[in-house]
Amino acid sequence: MVPFYERRLEFNLSSFAMKLVSLQRFIKIVSMLNSGIQTSIEVLKALIRIPSFSREEAAAADFLQNHIEAQGMTTERKGNNIWCLSPLFDVQKPSILLNSHIDTIKPVSGWKRDPFTPSQENGKIYGLGSNDAGGSIVTLLHVFLHLCRTQQPYNLIYLASCEEEISGQGGIESVLPGLPPIAFAIVGEPTEMQPAIAEKGLLVIDVTATGHAGHAARNEGDNAVYKALNDIVWFRDYRFEQESPLLGAVGMNVTQINAGTQHNVIPDRCTFVVDVRSNEWYSNEELFAQIQQHIVCEAKARSFRLHSSHISVEHPFVQRAIRLGRKPFGSSTLSDQALMPFTSVKIGPGCSSRSHTADEYMLVQEMEEAVVLYLQLLDKLVLS
Repeated sequence: MVPFYERRLEFNLSSFAMKLVSLQRFIKIVSMLNSGIQTSIEVLKALIRIPSFSREEAAAADFLQNHIEAQGMTTERKGNNIWCLSPLFDVQKPSILLNSHIDTIKPVSGWKRDPFTPSQENGKIYGLGSNDAGGSIVTLLHVFLHLCRTQQPYNLIYLASCEEEISGQGGIESVLPGLPPIAFAIVGEPTEMQPAIAEKGLLVIDVTATGHAGHAARNEGDNAVYKALNDIVWFRDYRFEQESPLLGAVGMNVTQINAGTQHNVIPDRCTFVVDVRSNEWYSNEELFAQIQQHIVCEAKARSFRLHSSHISVEHPFVQRAIRLGRKPFGSSTLSDQALMPFTSVKIGPGCSSRSHTADEYMLVQEMEEAVVLYLQLLDKLVLS
């Protein structure tokens, strides 16, 4: 029989060896993350240098496609959308989509810096699109390149889409039919790495009131503005019954109005635009049908495409996020989630309040934390 002290020594040596292996693995992971973050920072700066307004993303798409292929990946492209599948793709496994967008708005007034010259100061990377959504584009890519080469219970698809800022039909909507079936998606947008498990949809309605022109001095005609007023007041005051604990009530706002040709002519036509933000209790079609029952003026919906989205708090990804200290919330801002017919969560580095502002920036620390958290959320995640 092996003496107890020898068995204890063998156990201690074995334990030490295991800890040493774990330490070496930890050091390797830290080294990989540090190297990856530096690469991600350089890619982000390169993207900032390339103007990529909606429908004008070709140069940015070229750069990103070349960069991904330089990492040994095979890419596919449609328009200015770039995507790639994990090299270990298995049709028997569910697929997770990692998505963010490469397009930006045009610079708003008030920039004190050149929006297309990236500068790194005090831990901040300044430049147009750095926050919305360059930080997500590069950190999701880094996570994809790491996880797609490891054995996971799912496939990964990385998609850098275009035309997100205008919900264009040449963006993600044109790509999804050609992708393998998606079980779940992560949409990279600036949420401070908190998971948005619900997102409001958008319905834009053009409303027209029709009257008869006449001379204002003789009080002739049928004033279309007055006809529009009652409906405008209804849009202001009406409340839909179903409210969401995450998204609140359906929101309706009259945002544009136009009438008249000159001061002495009674207007025979008045048009106004209504911005409707839907919650998960109503489809856009249902909202439009109810609205038509309450108003007198002619109404036309521009599109029903941009639906509200919602995922159960019991979903494995959401549950893992909660265990990691994340706080699920409902988002009022629109993203490509609205065009996804599968479950998704919006989560990414940066802060939504920095989007579409002058001197936009991304914190390096936010990118570092995003990579770590994305890996913690995704590594060995079982969807069912």
